[in-house]
Amino acid sequence: MSSTNRSDFRNNHISDYYITPIEQIVKFLIDFNEYENIFIKPNIRVLDCCAGGDIKHEMSYPEAFKQIGIYNVDTIDIREDSLADIKTDYLTYECKNVYDVIITNPPFNIALDILKKAINDVKDDGYVIMLLRLNFFEGKLRKDFWLNNMAKYSFVHSKRMGFTDKSGTDSVAYMHCVWQKDYNPEFCQLKVI
Repeated sequence: MSSTNRSDFRNNHISDYYITPIEQIVKFLIDFNEYENIFIKPNIRVLDCCAGGDIKHEMSYPEAFKQIGIYNVDTIDIREDSLADIKTDYLTYECKNVYDVIITNPPFNIALDILKKAINDVKDDGYVIMLLRLNFFEGKLRKDFWLNNMAKYSFVHSKRMGFTDKSGTDSVAYMHCVWQKDYNPEFCQLKVI
């Protein structure tokens, strides 16, 4: 999903796997919880459907949830070297559980497909949260989707993120975008974190 794929660095990535910065996820989770207070719910069920992780890197979202005291995170990833519980293509997988929250950093080129499936898979009034480029709001192909599926919140990260082991940051602005199933507001609430 990172724009680092414009450089030679992309040649070193399998399935466009980029490491999402855990500290940025934790910051988002804390801010989001101030608005929705969902993470105090007992037995909350969370799914990361593009979980990542490998022999050198832990899965970012499950680790971030641990840091706020939530340990029940199911994980799926298409890559065989992932640390995910289930190794399959989420787009063809039939979820066996109903989730309160589905959260992930999807590959940008299939983000809309993953989003549509996640909205169907999450429980009624549940949340779908995706780390996306801010330019996800753009595009003729996504306009119809936005008209019928407006996000509830957009938490824009004021600090640029880095998605590699190198210390640099990406050249793109990112947001954690939040949808609530069966809720289609007229406009999206913006928060800069």
